[in-house]
Amino acid sequence: MLLSEFANKRIINIFDGDYMGTAGESDLLIDEEQGQIVELLLPPLRGGWFGAARQQAAVPWSVVKKIGSEVVVVDIGSMPEQNI
Repeated sequence: MLLSEFANKRIINIFDGDYMGTAGESDLLIDEEQGQIVELLLPPLRGGWFGAARQQAAVPWSVVKKIGSEVVVVDIGSMPEQNI
């Protein structure tokens, strides 16, 4: 998959159906020695209608469950709240 194809995908948390942003808004933390993605670094989100906001989130690559044609599905239901 090309990075440009990955950038257009929306990131969705399967645990609660929450929209986390797009892959293009995120940064990838890569282990240079092994050449593997370690984390998705999601940008802070501004509040919506109810004022919910999120600080920058580090999502381990291990919780990425599926990369589809339009979305990246993650399962962060078991992650501690301070990381999200």
